[in-house]
Amino acid sequence: MLTESQAWQVLDGVPDPEVPVVSVVELGIIRELRCSDDGLTVVVTPTYSGCPATEVIGLAIRDSLLAAGAPGVKLETRLDPPWTSDWIGDAAREKLRAYGIVPPGDRAVSGAAQPIRFVRKRLTCPRCGSNDTERLSEFGSTACKATWRCRSCLEPFEYFKPI
Repeated sequence: MLTESQAWQVLDGVPDPEVPVVSVVELGIIRELRCSDDGLTVVVTPTYSGCPATEVIGLAIRDSLLAAGAPGVKLETRLDPPWTSDWIGDAAREKLRAYGIVPPGDRAVSGAAQPIRFVRKRLTCPRCGSNDTERLSEFGSTACKATWRCRSCLEPFEYFKPI
């Protein structure tokens, strides 16, 4: 039987399938973990309700926990409150940047309303640091990312949109 602490460690090793540089814990989609004699219940909030990776994430969570010794794993999806990019931790934001994805801007103060802004005048290129960038498409490889290009180094990059 896994302890709650061990289960969290296992979950922290489960990569997001679309952005494997961050774990599902770092991305902030694991909302709750409950332990019982029957096994573990993991509450997951997908980045958006139509996220195509939700099923893959669920299987990876289940397989990882069972392989680590959990007697059973139950997954619950929680859509309320909806996931927000504010749940991405500081370390994960730096991992995204190093991976070539510009993380969303500053996080909201806890409990304070923050307007969603999809358009920014300039982003900093995660490769060369230039601010001479342009948006190519509002949608990137997934709906939660936009495609940008640096005019200085000419490299494309993705921007993880604030949600």
